[in-house]
Order: sequence, then structure tokens, then C-alpha cells
Amino acid sequence: MTEQERIDFTVDQNNLYREESITDLKVASIRRMVPINADGTDDSSRSPAFFGHTQILTPQGPLPLQARLMANNLAEAITAFPAAMENEMAKVVEQIQQMQAEEQKKQQANDSRIIVPGR
Repeated sequence: MTEQERIDFTVDQNNLYREESITDLKVASIRRMVPINADGTDDSSRSPAFFGHTQILTPQGPLPLQARLMANNLAEAITAFPAAMENEMAKVVEQIQQMQAEEQKKQQANDSRIIVPGR
């Protein structure tokens, strides 16, 4: 393995977090990432980060959605959750529509080729 192919597995001891999970057992799953020091104590010099997770059921199966919640505390994260998930769902729908449009263009290009016998 060359030096460029090696993966650096060094833990960044200045960027450690403890993960806490909060859920309503219905729709919302919120991860609170609490900054900690290398000795495991809370690092009060950094703010916690919040991430929302949910999934929607589609004919193809569950579709996970996740987004960073712009919040300073759990109450703000709970309030921010619905809009963040709606925004993520809109992004996913847009990506799917773009993929479908590209696939349709490819199909049309393949269908529009004229095949002349003997050439």
C-alpha cells in the first residue's frame, strides 16, 4: 500500500463528542452530540450539535432522512425538527426528479436513433 492509499485512523482528541439519542417513538429521532474532553468530561467551551433523523415509507422501502438541526438546546431542536425534515424531503424529491429526467433523456436518445438496414 502506498503512502497515498493509507487511511489515517488517528482520533482527533480535540473534536470528541458523546452521542445522546432522544425519540418520540413515532417520527422523531434527535441525536444530541455533546462536546467532551479527552478525559470524558463535558467541554463547556463548545456547543452541542443536534441532528434530526426520520424515515418515510415508499413503495421501494424506507427512505431515511437526516439533517443538522440549527439549535442551541433540545427545545429548539424539537421545534426545528419538522421544517428540517420537510426541507430534506424536498431535496430528496428534487434529486429523484432530476435522476428520472436524466434517465428519460437517455431513453429518448436511445429510442430516437434511426437504424438503416445494411449500414
